[in-house]
Amino acid sequence: MSTVLGYRAFGAADVQEYFDRPDPAPGPAEVLVRVAAAGVNPLDHLLRSGHVPDLNGHLPFPQVIGMEAAGTVLAVGEDATGLEVGDRVTGFALTGAGTYAETTLLLGESTARIPDSLPWTWAATIPVAGTTALDVLDQLDLPKGASLLVNGIGGGVGIAVAQLARDRGLVVTGTGSAAKRELATKYGAAFVDYTAGSVVGSFDAVVDTVGGQSLRDVASLGKKLVAAGDPSVTELGGEFVRRRLDRASLERVAELMAQRRLDPHITGTYPLARAQEALALVESRHASGKLVISI
Repeated sequence: MSTVLGYRAFGAADVQEYFDRPDPAPGPAEVLVRVAAAGVNPLDHLLRSGHVPDLNGHLPFPQVIGMEAAGTVLAVGEDATGLEVGDRVTGFALTGAGTYAETTLLLGESTARIPDSLPWTWAATIPVAGTTALDVLDQLDLPKGASLLVNGIGGGVGIAVAQLARDRGLVVTGTGSAAKRELATKYGAAFVDYTAGSVVGSFDAVVDTVGGQSLRDVASLGKKLVAAGDPSVTELGGEFVRRRLDRASLERVAELMAQRRLDPHITGTYPLARAQEALALVESRHASGKLVISI
């Protein structure tokens, strides 16, 4: 049996509940893992709220919260090649299977081994924030010395984009509330407090992690525009990030972390019993960096 945090109907935080479920058996292309750590992301509460019906509207209840995890492989489906029982891995969970759990199912093709030197908590942030940042920058394909504006630099994706961009020789500016200034400058980015007035300037590219009106406020500032969370960017002449979700991308980010070229900037680690606190902080949009559940 595995203790999990999930929900039996779509809604606000009050639909969340802890319950026990049997350890699921992996399908042919899946792996069962004992979860060591799980990342906390905005998509977690959007799925719980029923705001992304294309992803989980067709799935039966109860559903379990969480999309990314790191842990140890307990069982391997016959088609999940390249993985063995006992491997330390990170990967994406089946939607609805969740990662706020003691055990869960990961997609075999979206699961990768991690170096022994990589902490579980770091590895748990690779699938969402880490590979999103990688996908954004690969999609932009900017030359060394190009200027990049990261709108919403203080979140998990934003700070990962800033670090990987700096690693590629880009000149990075980030926007955020005043409280995010120290974080941005720590990783070598110039900082603009967007609560103090309109963001101005001209950049080779803009990466947006905020969406909504904030995206519209900065959309015209770059020659290229890619959004990581708001598909309406296409209405503004930009592109939505093309996600790969494959093993090769996970391995690339894991190696960057192992080399300490990418720090996920974990600002809070919570036990499973306090996972609701972590998700509430992310849902409030006041979290900085990444929050992780250590199980």
